[in-house]
Amino acid sequence: MALQWLILTYVVAAEAAVAIMLTLPTPKLLRNRLASLVSLILQPALFIVPFAGFHLLDIYWKNEHRLMCTSEVCTAAERDRYEKSIYKAQRNVILCITSILLYWSISRICKYQKDVESMEEVEKRYKSQ
Repeated sequence: MALQWLILTYVVAAEAAVAIMLTLPTPKLLRNRLASLVSLILQPALFIVPFAGFHLLDIYWKNEHRLMCTSEVCTAAERDRYEKSIYKAQRNVILCITSILLYWSISRICKYQKDVESMEEVEKRYKSQ
């Protein structure tokens, strides 16, 4: 079970690094090449959206069917284990939502970069006439 969260953590870290690289001020040629490279990678990387969505549903299902430890019968160890599982679930929800939002942000940044590039080409054509 922990391997999938490790993979999701690495994907979020990679997405954050790519988002930072795309938003840093760089020369136009480098920025255009980087945006085109990332846009080529975005299509196969779409797997992250259903992967994170499935895990969000899994967390929701486990939360709905989790044994509650709120009575006086629970020992301190059981309460600690219950609280720890709640904290892990909250961390994993944040991880899933972050991965989806970062993917969306990267795709929008690449789209805007392509739009800016096409507008610059149109402007260049009008200036040359």
